[in-house]
Formats: sequence, structure tokens, C-alpha cells
Amino acid sequence: MSMKVVKPGLLTTIQDTGRTGYQKYGVLGSGAMDTISLRIANLLAGNKETEAGLEITLMGPGPSFELSEPAVIAVTGADFAFHINGEPAPLWKPVLVKENSVVSFGPCKMGSRAYLAVAGGFDVPAVMESKSTYVRAGIGGFYGRALQKDDELPLGSMTQCSEIIAHRLSDSLGQHGFSAPDWSVSSRGFLPLKKNPVIRMLEGAQFHAFTEEAKSRFYKEPFTVTPQSDRMGYRLKGAPLELQEPLEMVSEAVTFGTVQVPPDGNPIILLADRQTTGGYPRMAHIISADLPLAAQTMPGEHITFSAVSLEEAEMLLLEREQQIKELKARLKMEWLI
Repeated sequence: MSMKVVKPGLLTTIQDTGRTGYQKYGVLGSGAMDTISLRIANLLAGNKETEAGLEITLMGPGPSFELSEPAVIAVTGADFAFHINGEPAPLWKPVLVKENSVVSFGPCKMGSRAYLAVAGGFDVPAVMESKSTYVRAGIGGFYGRALQKDDELPLGSMTQCSEIIAHRLSDSLGQHGFSAPDWSVSSRGFLPLKKNPVIRMLEGAQFHAFTEEAKSRFYKEPFTVTPQSDRMGYRLKGAPLELQEPLEMVSEAVTFGTVQVPPDGNPIILLADRQTTGGYPRMAHIISADLPLAAQTMPGEHITFSAVSLEEAEMLLLEREQQIKELKARLKMEWLI
């Protein structure tokens, strides 16, 4: 069983929750930019939450895919137009799609990335224990590259849960091209998208090295996400952040959400395809709970930073993981009991 790429879109790649444990060897993590949306899409499709799905960058017309056989899919992430065989289709819920159907993605209303999970996942080789695509190195995913027209993506075997979902939804399929339950996951409960978001931060190791004026501006004035942004990092534009004096640094470890400030004073948010070390001062770190919101920001939007304590950051992360745990329990009750 496979999925055919009819239109690839701007940038569509296979991503899972990342390549962990290899950064000490200089191998970056990659993985989904918005891991929460990917995890929930997988759970809705009956997969393990760490399974690989499609990350779809939505800036302009989106991609489309053809399924030659019936399949259970789930689409989460940004707010956008989604269709199956030309009919509006629901987001954030499991959907049984009939054979010979085409799923397509239209213009984005808010956010910038969608995630499509298919029951069984994508049957591509794991590289260093991950199916995630790192395009610059040509590893992982589908031949280490973004998807292209006429690619045939092999699908894996459905789990027991996916088979139950397909059986339950088939009863209401009828003459329609797809079938879905009358409930859905609350997208705002997991991904409260908004234009020009406020992103919460922790101070970085070199925060003290900046001038008082720069530190004040960092938390009060908005920064614009520039078009020179990608999966490696978001380049921001605003009033330059100045150091108290020149700072010579040895390269140090960086992570998803590290905010570095190069000599021009404009911050860079490091993202999924970040390098493993960096030699620029680390102004701050985005808290884990807000990484999906940052990753969904589009070029041209403004980001404002807000400081929180480490205790608050930990509490917010624990609350989010508890939400995921409760969702898994509810889905198990819905399909398996």
C-alpha cells in the first residue's frame, strides 16, 4: 500500500519526533517543528505517537496526495483548508478515506505547518533510529529529500487500534468519500494559535552580557520573523541587541529554541534542523511548551518575548504532557473498550 504525491507543495518532508542521542557526534536532531501536532495526529490515526508523518509547510497552495486503497488518516497543525475529493474535510479527528481518493491542502488561515499521519505510518528506513528527513545532509525520510511529484510513499502495516478505527468508521462511510466521528480534539487546547504570538522564554547563559537597554527591549519590543527563515532557524528583525563589550566565546551546545544573537544584533531562534553547537551569545531559550507556537509562526509576523521562571516552564510542560496522557486514555476508551 502506498500514497502517491500528486503535488508536493512548497516543502513537504517525512518527520517523526526527532533523532535523539547523536548530537554529541555532531548529528543534529531534525524531527517535526511542531511535535505536539504530529504526536496528536499519530494518536488519532491509531499509531504510536512517535511514528513518522508528513510535515507540510503551508505558504501558498498546499500539496495533494492520492490513496489507491482505503486508509485512516488524521491532519492537525495550522488552520487551513483541507479537502478530500474536493469536499471540505475535518481536522483534528480520525478520517477513513475511500480508495482512489485525493486529499489536498489549501490556503493557510493561521499558522504555517500541517501534519498528516496515516495508519501504519510511512515504511521508510530509519537512519540513526529516526525516519526524520534532514535535507541538507540527504539523510532519513524519502531518499533524504523533500517530496516530489509522482513519489510513491510506502505505508506500513496498521496497528490493531487503526484496524478498529477503520472498521468503526466504515459503518458510516456510505456513498461519501470519507467518514469521521462526530467528535474532535480541541485544537486550541493543545495549539492556541494566534497572530503575532507572545513566546515565553528563560534567560540564556549570556543574558547578563547584554546592555540593560538591550535586555529591556528584548522583552518589550516585538521582533519580525524575516523571509530568511527555515527549519534551521528563524531570523528576527528588530532594534539591534547590543553587548556591554565585545565577547569572545568558545562554541557551546545549543538546542531547539535557543535564541542566539550574532554581531548584527538581530536574534536567531534555532529550530529543528539547528546546528549542534554555536559560538554566538545565547540570549534566551524558548520554553518547551511554547516551541510549537514558535514553529507555527509565519514570516512577516511579529514575536514578542515574555520571561518566565524555570519552575513555571516545568509546570507548563508537565501540564501539556498530562493533556497528552489524558487524550491517549480517552482514545483508548473510545476505540478499544
